Amino acid sequence: MSTTEKRTYSQALARLEEIVRQIDSQSIEIDRLADLIKEANALIAFCNEKLTTAEAEVGRLLADELGDESSDATANS
Repeated sequence: MSTTEKRTYSQALARLEEIVRQIDSQSIEIDRLADLIKEANALIAFCNEKLTTAEAEVGRLLADELGDESSDATANS
């Protein structure tokens, strides 16, 4: 599986936490460290995209809900 292929936000976050633990252990060879940092950067981008998409969707849902409420209030006046 590639870094983000068919991965959920929770899986990506868990993998990021695992990478951080590995880096914190300070027992990684420099070549492996570079690979882990590349993977972490891809996972961060993936998580940011997921969060941005979710935020936009929630915003649309709230706007729709508020639009429905204002329509109901106007209709009931």
